[in-house]
This record gives sequence, structure tokens and C-alpha cells, in this order.
Amino acid sequence: MIDQENPANNDPVAESSAPQLTLGGGAPAEEAVSNEPAHSPFIRGRIDQHGVATGTGRRKTAVARVRMKTGSGTITINGRPFEEYFVLERDQNVIKAPLDKTSNLGKLDVSVRVEGGGTTGQAGATMLGIARALQALNNSNHTTLAEHGYLTRDSRMVERKKYGFKKARKSFQFSKR
Repeated sequence: MIDQENPANNDPVAESSAPQLTLGGGAPAEEAVSNEPAHSPFIRGRIDQHGVATGTGRRKTAVARVRMKTGSGTITINGRPFEEYFVLERDQNVIKAPLDKTSNLGKLDVSVRVEGGGTTGQAGATMLGIARALQALNNSNHTTLAEHGYLTRDSRMVERKKYGFKKARKSFQFSKR
């Protein structure tokens, strides 16, 4: 039906230039998502001229220096086998986890010098050092290690004791009289 009073309503060009509401037709197609990171990851480990990968891990007050090379799969910590150094199975599993996830368990010789802190802190520091050395050894390990959280440094520290308190927050008993 032609509108005689308002000729702008009859113009097909005026109707097409106005924005139209569409349901899903005008959206651009999504691009294919790749597993590779968009940016190159920052590598904290190093490889020396002999092909030995090194990584440093920290947890609480413990520091672990890890050296890794291809070999029979022995893990030594401070010159002792890691089953002897870390007696708890939980700590042993923490140390083996990055090697297991990247399917390098039994293929690499790992030598660790760890100091400071307690056993749990030393195990966490060793895990981070192993993960950083694995990343330096093969950059394609980055996505697997990062997905499982092995490249993240746990920054939680013990809170310091304050003056006038028994511990960090515990106070002496209050006496009103």
C-alpha cells in the first residue's frame, strides 16, 4: 500500500539504509582456535653448552636448583635417591608429576640441590624447578605444564611475628584489672 502523505515511507532505499535487526545472520564467523599460545611464553629455565637444562624453583623459604639431562631416569636430591630424601609418598608424587605429565618419567636424569624450609616446601620448590627445566628442554611442554599449574610459583609465605604479640597475630591474654 502506497502512502500518499509521506513519500519517505515508500522509498525502498530509505528502508534498506536503516539498521535492521537480524538473528544470527550478520555475525562474523569465529576463527579456528589453535592449541598454540598466541604469544611466545617466557622461558625461565636455561640450557648450557653441554645440553643440560637447568631450572630454579622456590616455595616458602626453600630453593631448589635443578639440572636435567637425557639418561636412565634417576632422580637424585642432595646426592641421595629421591625416595630416600623425601620419605612421604605425597612429596614423591609431587616431584614426579611434571615428568609424568610430559611423558619424560624414566627418560631424563634429574639432579637437585635443595636447601631451606621444610620437606613440603622443598618438594614444591623441586617440582617448580623440574617444570622450568622441562620447559627449557622442550618449548612444546609449556602448554601441558601451564595447564596443570606446574609453572606457577606459590607465593604464600609465613607471616612475620610482630612486636608485642606472641606470634604473628596471637596476642597475650588481656587483663582488665
